[in-house]
Amino acid sequence: MTLTLDQALTGISGILVTPYDASGDIAPEKLVPIIDRALSAGMHMPVVNGNTGEFYALTTDEACTMVREVVSMVDGRAPVLAGVGRGIRDACRLAEASAKAGATALMIHQPPDPFVSPRGTVDYLKAVSDAAGLPMMLYLRNDAIGTKAIAELCAVEGVKGVKWATPNPLKLADAIAACDPSIVWVGGLAEVWAPPLYAVGARGFTSGLINIWPEHSVAIHAALSSGDYTQANALIARMSDFEAVRAEELNGTNVTGVKAALQAIGLDCGPTRPPSAWPLTAPQQDRINKFISQIRKD
Repeated sequence: MTLTLDQALTGISGILVTPYDASGDIAPEKLVPIIDRALSAGMHMPVVNGNTGEFYALTTDEACTMVREVVSMVDGRAPVLAGVGRGIRDACRLAEASAKAGATALMIHQPPDPFVSPRGTVDYLKAVSDAAGLPMMLYLRNDAIGTKAIAELCAVEGVKGVKWATPNPLKLADAIAACDPSIVWVGGLAEVWAPPLYAVGARGFTSGLINIWPEHSVAIHAALSSGDYTQANALIARMSDFEAVRAEELNGTNVTGVKAALQAIGLDCGPTRPPSAWPLTAPQQDRINKFISQIRKD
């Protein structure tokens, strides 16, 4: 039975990579084995056009193609969350394409414009909502806008959840207290930050690991869901090399680490696009190789 959006938000939001072919063009068909394995393992919701999907390196046309292809590949087995963002016209166009493709909901990338304002972001959300008519999850990477502004964003009709991607659990607790209790707060910093964010009220988390080792991500989710923080932390420790590599170079190897690991397990999805780093340095690659050796032993 396919999960509802609320159920899926409290699960694992698996951020899919965007594969490229030898010419550097998108090659969505390479996601078939990745999606099939992740869904079979129990991943709750695939996410297309997220940051692990190199959203800002894609053209709007490419992003539209990716959402159509991913929804088709998932084929009703799970809700699909589709990322949208950038300039308002591109965001609305991609939102419309995502709705037409059959996406379940939209993940709204926090606008990176140097002159973004909280009230302008409210207008941005309303315009995207009008364009697509889909539920929305906010992707919050900068909590400096303050609790009052976060509450105003969450009050926009259609907002169902927030992907909290800042390492500030106390600010998350304040935001949860200030907003409608129906909002689902999702840990947006992957498995490693899930326990402290869970401790103050987040439920569910995002994951790039699902591209490589979805079974492990599912085990971490199960431990957290049962309140077994000791087991969750022990499992998270086993993926520490993977996440450590991804965090290097100001997070510029975030996607690089995932794609290098995919190559190592025989699922070559191509390189990353600049300005992401490619390839890994020799020490970084050695850590990824050791991580893959660990997976194979399991």
